[in-house]
Amino acid sequence: MRQAGGPFLALLIAGAALAALSVPLWPTPALAQTADPAETAEAAAAALRDAADRLQAAGGARDRVAALTETVRAYEQGLAALREGLRRAAVREQTIAAVLDARREEIAQLVGVLSSIERNPEALVLLHPTGPLGAARAGMMLGEVTPALQAEAESLRGQLDEIALIRALQESAADDLAAGLSGVQTARTELSQAIADRGDLPQRFSADPERLAHLADSSETLDSFAAGLSQVGGTAPQDSAPPAFEALEGQLPLPVEGTLLRGFEEPDAAGIVRPGLVLATRPLALVTTPVAATIRYRGPLLDYGNVMVLEPAEGYLLVLAGMAQVYGAEGQVLAAGAPVGLMGGADPNTAAFLDAAAEGGGNDRPETLYMELRQGGSPVDPAPWFARQ
Repeated sequence: MRQAGGPFLALLIAGAALAALSVPLWPTPALAQTADPAETAEAAAAALRDAADRLQAAGGARDRVAALTETVRAYEQGLAALREGLRRAAVREQTIAAVLDARREEIAQLVGVLSSIERNPEALVLLHPTGPLGAARAGMMLGEVTPALQAEAESLRGQLDEIALIRALQESAADDLAAGLSGVQTARTELSQAIADRGDLPQRFSADPERLAHLADSSETLDSFAAGLSQVGGTAPQDSAPPAFEALEGQLPLPVEGTLLRGFEEPDAAGIVRPGLVLATRPLALVTTPVAATIRYRGPLLDYGNVMVLEPAEGYLLVLAGMAQVYGAEGQVLAAGAPVGLMGGADPNTAAFLDAAAEGGGNDRPETLYMELRQGGSPVDPAPWFARQ
């Protein structure tokens, strides 16, 4: 075939190749993320700015403990949203890169054809070795092929622009992240101090530290400790009689932002079965009481770490175990949502946070909170009591 038909033949070959593709050259909607990473990250940045405003306002709040509790929660939610936004951005970038790499040949062919069109005058592209009739047919076929080529070129440009935007987003997130990590650390410190300074909580009974310490040391199981606790004394909050508490079944919020790791009486990797729930949480997550309750015990117990035992109503005990720090004192009555402790661990630095989010994997919830609900001295499944399963 004569050389004059080269550009036109290149167009036909490219058009045929594009039409014959069994898999789309560009990611389909099924491959795309359901939420835009940029929007998610921007919402996270706004949440962190809102948390900073809350922290500033908490200094003059009448109830600093409540204000700072909301502030810490706001920071935790903002940082979690930022991590999710960066994770989605990383996954999106990897998806685009994988598709482009898998279609490297088609992209090279597309670029080559577009370059050929650009180098040759339109009249030369339409030349056909068979003469005017062939050229007319060539024009008709070119009219069908060119829009597809142009659409593919625009799609390629859009994908490359999106990768550039994602990388810029990842770089700009560092400043928001540094401010958020610093802010949440300050908020936790101020919350601990505000709780220590607090003296306005109602007291249902005066605890006997020696008897509680002896009970904790002499108990061999949580069952025996709970049974002995009922002999120490104390009364439940007057506004939380059993019928009122039982009416809250299925409505309680979880005491910590976390995910269910093990259910009621579900064995762990070592085969150990516990009659409670295990929640995976992020380091230093704030733990709050899901319901108004009296503190019956706080401190170390058996192999559970720091434990908080709450009495929301007569005959009920809520056990929260595994915290690094616990707040309050025995006999105090807490309102629903009041802070009772912090999980262990440490916040990652900015670089580690960004690396973990960019990799899109790793365990970002390495701490575990054990939660047990007891009714009449016996453990019951806590899951039905909570709105989030």
